[in-house]
Amino acid sequence: MIRIGTPAVLSSVLFTLYNLTDAFFIGLLPGGTPQAVMAGIQISWPFVWFLVSFIGGFGGAVVTALVAQNVGANRPEEANLALNQMFTVGVAASVVLGAAGYAFMPHVLSVFVHEPAVTHQASLYMRVIFLGLPTMMIPQLFSGALQATGDTLTPLLFTLIGVLLNIPLDAALVLGLWGFPQLGITGAAIATVIAQGVSSAIFLALFLRGHGCLRLERKLLKVRGEWLGKTFLIGLPAAIGNSSVALGFVVMMSTIGNLQNAVSALSGYGIADRLFGLLFIATDGLGIGITTMIGQALGAGLRDRTREVARKGMQALFLIVVAEAAFVYFARMPLLRIFIHGDSAGAMDSLREGGRFIELFAASMPFLSAFFAAQAVYRGSGHNVPSMVLGVLRLWVFRIPLSLYFAFVLGMGSDGVWIGMSASNVLSGLVAIGYLAWGRGWQQARIDPAVDPEGAEEPAERSPAEPTPTPAPDLVPVHDFASAPERKTLWQRLSLRRWFRSS
Repeated sequence: MIRIGTPAVLSSVLFTLYNLTDAFFIGLLPGGTPQAVMAGIQISWPFVWFLVSFIGGFGGAVVTALVAQNVGANRPEEANLALNQMFTVGVAASVVLGAAGYAFMPHVLSVFVHEPAVTHQASLYMRVIFLGLPTMMIPQLFSGALQATGDTLTPLLFTLIGVLLNIPLDAALVLGLWGFPQLGITGAAIATVIAQGVSSAIFLALFLRGHGCLRLERKLLKVRGEWLGKTFLIGLPAAIGNSSVALGFVVMMSTIGNLQNAVSALSGYGIADRLFGLLFIATDGLGIGITTMIGQALGAGLRDRTREVARKGMQALFLIVVAEAAFVYFARMPLLRIFIHGDSAGAMDSLREGGRFIELFAASMPFLSAFFAAQAVYRGSGHNVPSMVLGVLRLWVFRIPLSLYFAFVLGMGSDGVWIGMSASNVLSGLVAIGYLAWGRGWQQARIDPAVDPEGAEEPAERSPAEPTPTPAPDLVPVHDFASAPERKTLWQRLSLRRWFRSS
């Protein structure tokens, strides 16, 4: 779990640097601009996330579950088919939804936010991001496929390339350095799309040449009607769950945007939220490890191993989240000061709101460990209805009603919103514990059982003492990683020698 999760953690760190880099350079803009720009980015991301989450529900959830389980069952051809089919669906969906977002989403902003300065900045940012939506989908899809095979190192390296490119582009386009025009929030969006586009191109080059059993093949890219049924069975609940959660965050941003101190609350919350995003990287990486191991163990018929992974994964997540909560609570002001500069009234208001949010939210973080564990387990098993239910409960049943009640009915303002968000973490964490303890659906694989030459199906359960199937070439199931006869070096994993020989 640690072997898979560590590169995934580092990859998540790098991906989070996209947002933190934007926040850092925007904080250096002159005058009172940074607060409105930061609020604009914060209000725009839930809208972008809404579309990305819907696509990711079909692409990411299906690829992760089916690739991992087919790897565990030693079916490399089926794993590759899942990747190719979802690549076609994902690209088509990102183009269509990106165009729709570019045309309509900026106009929707006025319904949710009534601060003209914030609405204007968010519109500038979203138009560019929506045009580049396919560049965000492609790395996400390919990273999920590689992680499902147990390879979390390759996505880490490709993400690093994008981040290293994004930093100088942000400096040049946001602040207008080195002869470039000062584009502010538009420059941040352009830098993100360019960097993600480069990462997408590298991923495409890798998969066109092939990586292990995964390769983009023209004959497999044509969507098959019989395969779409399985796609919808696994992907639709994840798409609904992810997009409903994203829509819930849109409503949350609207709630904050309608406070009397909307600009300072949005900007302070935006910085604090990015700090939590950075801290949650460790939990995200461990969650990827849990997802991969659950999927491969189920595919191999190792249900005892599946239960062991779920139990130990939850324990590890709890310890990590408690440590993160303690750190961010005691270091909140120095951390916020990295991104909020100056002693103006606006800066101090943003600092105060960010600090207060961290105080209240950190207390509820340990309960999130159960929520994170449940999400990872259900992703690996391919049973996404409970994951959808948990996401909807956290946002629509707990967080939004409680935040609205505390903020506006009880008149607690921004403190009411922060308290409502914290309470939703506690309640959803308790529900997640119940799902994992009493639910049994996540212990069933989504792929069809293998059939031997005489036509008899494999046993539904394989004892850990029994030998596991021989891995496919270049593809080592993570539950048997230590017994692999040979571990490829980084140079071999990326097939760079073949690249250079052919160039």
